[in-house]
Amino acid sequence: MKIALVDNIRTGATKGATGICPCCGSQVIARCGEIRVDHWAHKGARHCDPWWENETDWHRSWKGNFSADWQEVIASDEITGEKHIADIKTDYGLVIEFQHSRIDPVERRAREKFYKNMIWVVDGTRLKSDYPRFLKGQHNIRRTNKQGIFHVNFPAEVFPSIWMSSSVPIIFDYKGSVSLDAQNDPRNLLYVVLPKNDTLAFMTIWTREHFINAVIQDKLFTNKEVVKIQEQQTLTKRTTFSSLPYIYQKGRFVKRRRF
Repeated sequence: MKIALVDNIRTGATKGATGICPCCGSQVIARCGEIRVDHWAHKGARHCDPWWENETDWHRSWKGNFSADWQEVIASDEITGEKHIADIKTDYGLVIEFQHSRIDPVERRAREKFYKNMIWVVDGTRLKSDYPRFLKGQHNIRRTNKQGIFHVNFPAEVFPSIWMSSSVPIIFDYKGSVSLDAQNDPRNLLYVVLPKNDTLAFMTIWTREHFINAVIQDKLFTNKEVVKIQEQQTLTKRTTFSSLPYIYQKGRFVKRRRF
């Protein structure tokens, strides 16, 4: 974890320091070295939150876009007493979970049920097959008559199938932690999937700056707005041309001539 309580103050890990886990109240010690990012760890191999995963530079980079007060916030169920550490929880109650490793569908559904108002940001670079699948599946992505909203037919042919039954929006980040020289590289964009069923989903495309600013300013769509988008687009007649400005041809990504 990135944050622990030192003298009851939320504090990052520094070499030799000890603190208190804000979730379970047990002692944690600072782990600071050259291989892994500085972090707090419980004594022994355990962690009080079974949903926690080891952080990567990708996790830390995403978290760093938001206020420290929003990072690693304890979310609890007042009735059951269940507690979990949300990667990001805003002052207005939105939870953002950054997911790098594979997640069991049972756990994914449990998190969505627990947090309710949440968004996933998924590292699309974990598996080598994910980005090529997205590129080759573009023929399944079509415009709708609503600006910025796309149909995705057979979404499991475009995105990882494990996420396509999610009840909340999923953002796929195909850039990961790498630096890209070309500004028009499609991996600089975020692909936001609003699932509906096994054969049809809706998608929108954001820049990273748009997403971050929308979170900070509380201007992201709500779950009710997602449902409204889905209902409005159900009967929309799809256009007959692929809708993205780039196309995968002969093993590389090229810009379309007409867009």
